[in-house]
Amino acid sequence: MKKLARCAVATVHEALGQIGALDRSIQAIAPGMRLCGRALTVRCHPGDNLMLIKAISMAGPDDVLVVDPGDRGEAGPFGEVLAVDCLAHGVAGLVAAGSVRDSEAIARRGFPVFASGTNVRGTGKANLGEINHPVCVGGVIVNPGDYVLADADGVVVVPHGRIAEAIEKSDAREAKERTVMKRLEAGEHLFDIYGYQATLDRLGCTEE
Repeated sequence: MKKLARCAVATVHEALGQIGALDRSIQAIAPGMRLCGRALTVRCHPGDNLMLIKAISMAGPDDVLVVDPGDRGEAGPFGEVLAVDCLAHGVAGLVAAGSVRDSEAIARRGFPVFASGTNVRGTGKANLGEINHPVCVGGVIVNPGDYVLADADGVVVVPHGRIAEAIEKSDAREAKERTVMKRLEAGEHLFDIYGYQATLDRLGCTEE
């Protein structure tokens, strides 16, 4: 977990062959938020947060709540009260394909939340859903126990069975980029370093 946490979301996404990136609409609700942990997945009934409340009662350190709210952000099933509940039990954060509310209060308390928006509308607590079953969030299938990493660029999900590969390839990519950065700072162009002229030649590009 610590090794993954030090990686950048964009690096992990590229290192694994450009997989796992959630839709760009799911972003941090305040600047500076980051999270890293394992997915505890939740699917709620539209306009109802009963199963989210139950999932939070099950969550602990290093868990990231990954929530399909069952609607298009038409309510705010997660707010400051539930954020305090999460903080008290060391929950790593929340990723939701929907809205939250009390965003300023959540940010002040320092609980990382990545969501597709905010909505003040309340929710019921009377319908069943699912916990720790696969969910589709931000266009990506997330399984319980998958790794979730989020920063200012967005959110990426790493399949549980590929975590060692993700860390190894991300470390290698960052090492390579450090070398490239030094060459750029010395005056070279990225175009030349990676030999992109050969690509233009293959595509039949002509200069006028």
